[in-house]
Amino acid sequence: MMTSMEPRVSHPRNTNPIRQSCQHCFLLVKWIPVVFIMSIIAWSYYAYVYELCILTVNSVLDQIIYLAGYHLIFVIFMWSYIKTIFTDVGGVPPEFKLPQSLYDRLNEADSEGTTRQLLDSFARNLPVSNTTMNGAARYCEKCYHVKPDRTHHCSVCRKCVPKMDHHCPWVNNCVAFKNYKFFVLFLGYGLIYCIFISLTSLQYFVAFWKFTSQGHLEGMGKFHILFLFFVAVMFAISLGSLFSYHCYLITKNRSTLESFRAPIFHSGPDKDGFSLGRYNNFQEVFGDNKALWFLPIFTSLGDGVTFPQRCLDEDSQQLLASNQRWSDTESPPPERHQVTELDVRIL
Repeated sequence: MMTSMEPRVSHPRNTNPIRQSCQHCFLLVKWIPVVFIMSIIAWSYYAYVYELCILTVNSVLDQIIYLAGYHLIFVIFMWSYIKTIFTDVGGVPPEFKLPQSLYDRLNEADSEGTTRQLLDSFARNLPVSNTTMNGAARYCEKCYHVKPDRTHHCSVCRKCVPKMDHHCPWVNNCVAFKNYKFFVLFLGYGLIYCIFISLTSLQYFVAFWKFTSQGHLEGMGKFHILFLFFVAVMFAISLGSLFSYHCYLITKNRSTLESFRAPIFHSGPDKDGFSLGRYNNFQEVFGDNKALWFLPIFTSLGDGVTFPQRCLDEDSQQLLASNQRWSDTESPPPERHQVTELDVRIL
């Protein structure tokens, strides 16, 4: 008997003032990492533009080059970061929701086998290929629907997220299908931002340690430049490792969750089940319009619900090749039945 699930009905709004206050506090706490990052960026802008370029750099030509390059990187970096934060990651389409009648039958089910049979029967009409460890349809007991491929439930967002990669506290949002491109660009441009600051402030950082008059490093300005260089280097190391890891995931067409736990198909677990080759994997995230590849504009291919599969494509090619061989002979074996679209899907 399924007693852990509650009926999918509307509940009266909780008016407990203490509970509401706790919820509001939790919502505010989630923004602390974002506010921290924004504060670091705002301080770095002041330290670089005012303390370094305006007060320290003597050459007008160097000032123009530094400020132009910095603001170009800064704008696209902040654009990517804001898009990652405020993009709605979406949800599961309504056709994956269990109808109330089926939900009532699940509550009345007296065995795990009956529950699985009901869910598998409902999922048979949906475009899903991923299963649980025992081969059953993946079902979310909190959202009351069958999970599409690569969809996972986020306990922080309190909903199922299509092609969820992970929940990132630094953007207070899930990184998923709709904002994954923005997140990768945010990491990449953040890395470039830190490297640019490190390289252009290096000579003034060295001058400070040598206690020379080069660059007129005096007063509090020298401490701003000192910490600016240190912070830029530390963030560059952190962003570099994270950016490299996600570039690797893109070439393999995996999410962070899938890299730790392989998606399960009818044929078994396969980490490369969605991999279509490096270039195709890259296009699935960045799209087929080369002019927009490196701009934080949504160009990812697909709908976030269904995804091309390597194993399905390979099986289809084998079946087509097999049919071609039989067509070249006079009489195929009588035991073979005609391959249908349902057979390809099952394989």
